[in-house]
Amino acid sequence: MALLTKGAIMNTFEEMLSEMKFEKITVSALVKRSGISPNTFYYHYQDKFSLLNEWFGMKLRDIRKDEDDLPSWQNRIKVFFCMCRDNPRLIHNIVDSISREQLEHYIFEITDVVFFSYVRKKTSGRNVSEARAREIARFYTYAFIGFFLEYIWDDMKDDVDERVDNLSKLFDSFIDSAISIG
Repeated sequence: MALLTKGAIMNTFEEMLSEMKFEKITVSALVKRSGISPNTFYYHYQDKFSLLNEWFGMKLRDIRKDEDDLPSWQNRIKVFFCMCRDNPRLIHNIVDSISREQLEHYIFEITDVVFFSYVRKKTSGRNVSEARAREIARFYTYAFIGFFLEYIWDDMKDDVDERVDNLSKLFDSFIDSAISIG
């Protein structure tokens, strides 16, 4: 029953995100629309920000669940970009309503593990410490955050394959260079 209730809350929340900015969504409107009591909402979530955090986590799991089918970070990033492009109102309603720090945190959460895993694969068999691999991956992650924000600001009109493939070439060159510097 709790899973059904959380599902109803999450579905209603996503519908509302597609219609209005996150800052305009209120818990009272959400519970009324989803047909639950405020107590039920607060049983599952502290506030609408904790709901947003869980929503982002759910989207992250959706992207990661296909890791076997999408073995490269490039393909996972393409899926993420396409998801954003296919839901422009929802993305803009979130981006326009949360702080830059919150947005960067969510993007970091989505990409950090992916990039660290990729850097570890690229450095396998080489004399690269875990700490150095983490530094390289973090640089990658922060560069990607800027890359993603620019994609959003450009209204997600760029060709996703071309954009990510070009980024991949840059990142691979950077990794090779960073490894050689040691």
